[in-house]
Amino acid sequence: MGGKFLLRIEDIDHGRCRPEYTEAIFQDLAWLGLSWAEPVRIQSEHFADYQAALDTLIDKGVAYPCFCTRKEIQREIARAPSAPHGPAGAVYPGTCRGADKVAADDRIAAGDAHAWRLNLDAALKITGRNLTWHDETRGQVTAEPDTLGDVVLARKDTPTSYHLSVVCDDALQDITHVVRGKDLFHATHIHVVLQHLLALPTPRYHHHKLLTGSDGKRFAKRDKSTTLTQLRADGVSPPALLSSLLDKMKD
Repeated sequence: MGGKFLLRIEDIDHGRCRPEYTEAIFQDLAWLGLSWAEPVRIQSEHFADYQAALDTLIDKGVAYPCFCTRKEIQREIARAPSAPHGPAGAVYPGTCRGADKVAADDRIAAGDAHAWRLNLDAALKITGRNLTWHDETRGQVTAEPDTLGDVVLARKDTPTSYHLSVVCDDALQDITHVVRGKDLFHATHIHVVLQHLLALPTPRYHHHKLLTGSDGKRFAKRDKSTTLTQLRADGVSPPALLSSLLDKMKD
């Protein structure tokens, strides 16, 4: 298509991301035959960009601080069996959405741990509900952000989230086509909302099938699934691997 392939290192989680992992990505992809434009955007070097976007959302009145712990959220959901559920499980019940602003500011000033959440109801009053995007396999898709609710935009220890950072980066890097796994299809419902709130363009999306093992489960690091590094060490050639991947796509 005459486009440009970009590599982005999404390393906002300092607890799990390490320099050696980034170097392994470079080595694996180069072995596979991929090349990419320089410089590579490394998200941990651009927290100021995401903070600026978060400040915009706060100024618009569509983000609020949440002081709930995961256990507190789970208890709240357990008390309300009819709580809405989405593709990622139970939706955050909005415990802190209507909290007193002065009291919340005092807690933030005191250093209390908190996250910033999207106030979806307030956001949709600005954007409207007729939000769409083009998906290469599903055609025109109408966003249903209620399935995810008031998602986390940032945390005190991690000043951004996947949702906020990729929306910002896609715009900053002039991304026209996003190709990612179908496990992220539902995230796009929220990304379209953020793009409209931040006056950013909406790319075209393709959510592809996931690679799975012989047991039908998707490859995941926690399951110690086969990696490119392991395949390379086992003597698998890049052409053989690409041929195998193409066969899987046809299935």
